[in-house]
Amino acid sequence: MDCPTEEALLRRRLSRETGVVALQFDLINRVMDVHHRLSDDAPLRAAIADTGMTAEPLADTRTPPAPMPAVTRSLRWRMAVAGVAAISAEVMAFAGWHEAGLPVIALSVAAMLLGGLPTLRKGWIALRSVTLNIHLLMSLAVIGAVVLGQWPEAAMVVWLFGLSEMIESLSLARARDAIRALSQLAPETAWVQGADQQFSRQPVEQVQTGAVLRVPPGERVPLDGQVLQGRSSLNEAALTGEAMPVDKAPGDALLAGSVNGDGLLLMQVTSIKGQTLLDRMAQAVQQAQSQRAPSQAFIDRFARVYTPVVVLAALALAVLPPLLGGGDWHDWLYKGLVLLVIACPCALVISTPVTIVSGLAAAARRGILIKGGLYLEKVRQLRTLALDKTGTLTEGRPTLVAVHSFDAALSEDDALHLAARLDAGSAHPLAQAIVAAQAERLGRPLAPVAHLQNQPGLGITGEIQGQAYALGNERLARQHAELTQQAQDTAAQLQRQGHTLAWLLRGDQVIALLALADTPRPAAAPTLARLRAQGLDLVMLSGDHRASAEAMATRLGLPTQAVQAPLLPQDKLEAVAALAAKGPVGMVGDGVNDAPAMARADIAIAMGAAGSATALETADVALMGDDLTQLPVLIDLSRRTARVLTQNIVLALGLKVVVAGMTLAGLGSLWLAVLADAGASLLVVLNGLRLLRDQRPS
Repeated sequence: MDCPTEEALLRRRLSRETGVVALQFDLINRVMDVHHRLSDDAPLRAAIADTGMTAEPLADTRTPPAPMPAVTRSLRWRMAVAGVAAISAEVMAFAGWHEAGLPVIALSVAAMLLGGLPTLRKGWIALRSVTLNIHLLMSLAVIGAVVLGQWPEAAMVVWLFGLSEMIESLSLARARDAIRALSQLAPETAWVQGADQQFSRQPVEQVQTGAVLRVPPGERVPLDGQVLQGRSSLNEAALTGEAMPVDKAPGDALLAGSVNGDGLLLMQVTSIKGQTLLDRMAQAVQQAQSQRAPSQAFIDRFARVYTPVVVLAALALAVLPPLLGGGDWHDWLYKGLVLLVIACPCALVISTPVTIVSGLAAAARRGILIKGGLYLEKVRQLRTLALDKTGTLTEGRPTLVAVHSFDAALSEDDALHLAARLDAGSAHPLAQAIVAAQAERLGRPLAPVAHLQNQPGLGITGEIQGQAYALGNERLARQHAELTQQAQDTAAQLQRQGHTLAWLLRGDQVIALLALADTPRPAAAPTLARLRAQGLDLVMLSGDHRASAEAMATRLGLPTQAVQAPLLPQDKLEAVAALAAKGPVGMVGDGVNDAPAMARADIAIAMGAAGSATALETADVALMGDDLTQLPVLIDLSRRTARVLTQNIVLALGLKVVVAGMTLAGLGSLWLAVLADAGASLLVVLNGLRLLRDQRPS
């Protein structure tokens, strides 16, 4: 079951079964999910057997089935011998032997028995099920050719069709292997420490959370975990798309599937088999490729109309002209059979899922996880890309550069200590920078703060020794205090330098300003230039003061008109909504802090999803590494996928139109029609697989 023909047959047969609620198909992996209310699945198995297929249950629906041989050795031999027989019969006919002579008929029958029985059997099943598919149409064409005495042509038709199906199966197997390869990056065994402190090889399925593993140099990490001992550089390109090795030391996270460099590591397992980041990525791609993209849904609707219309046209072509005295029955029946062969839109239907799967797999190889064909197609339609500043365009690791006190009784060190007490325990990058600076400069213990409250998008408030304190942005300061001219002048000067400010308040007085600086990512400026060259309008959204945000935009090569700041989470949501009113908009953020705005965008793109399970699960597109250069790659891949889809549709329909025209002109033949249909199927599959080639954006 790897073709829409089989899907349609199964869907038609099973939908008649009592108790069947819904059917879901994954053609690439040959998996069908049946949602039913039956106490026993025996009737379902019997119904499937009635279609000529055999069903095997999956013990774990999360895991794709073991790879099946696309083409068996016996089938290869049968097709080879059938090809020799069919070609010999055709050559003998061209050489002057009578087409109804015994030698020609014998070779033709041998070719049909060796290479055509599966097609004829499927055609009989389709006829019995009253299903109009390629196997029924091909069987009718073969039978019609035999009735007309065209034995060599009947043999060539059935052999060429069988050969095309065999090659198509081999091509589809490549797409299937591309998906499976992602989950096979992690090794099947691991060096596990036993109770005697000795290490032994064990299957990864038996390793539990907390187990201690040894990862020798050059081997892949078997499971997600944390470094206990040792230092090394690991290649995480298979997961994040980042080609440069990443240094790891005790306490650092390790990802299953990454390759250890030249150091011996001891690690503690944090995620068992089936729950690692690699497994979640494979499952996401697996689910994504089984979803129907908009183009696929359109092609399916088109095919349901196209096939019966062409079949009726073939019937009219075979019957009406001779009835109206326009020629003899033999010639027009033959032309009707030719048109019947090209009636099936198999090439048209199969082209879309193969292309979409190839695009999803190609993206996953680069560390770009796309949640479905819908999003792969929508990315190319984006007109505007909104990007969060901190952590997306910048490193997200700000450092404290200055402290200005406005209280003569408060030293800069005391102001830093107060701010660090308020920020202790916060996960915000600015808060962590302040706490880290206090630890490095002062090293004082941070006593807890009473009545600590987080003010989303503003800052934090609390009580120290019975006195109310607040630490946050300028909006928070204006809500709680009257800003002095000295504080405003100092703030303006620091913001013009591109610094981000934290305002420290005691009661209704501003007592200090803490200036922090973040650095742009090295790849940010060239990547933004690349995105503009691709025709996208860029907007930078920031919760920072406008002067600081504009200073950063200037460093990144963005015009100040592209900056929207300062913004609260709700403001970002409204900004994205306003942009969406002008056309499709994508939002790039960390998948957590920017969740409202990302949810409102047409495409939500999460940066650094390898370190955030939330981002991996909630975003439409997840960039596994903190690599901005993947954004132009994503845009380019979406556009290349659209081009390939268009090429496939034109190719599939174009060849049929050419053969139909040749048939009406008296130049067509059955084997030419089969060659065009089979050739179209093969060409669209191979064209779709081109996306698997690792191409940089052009």
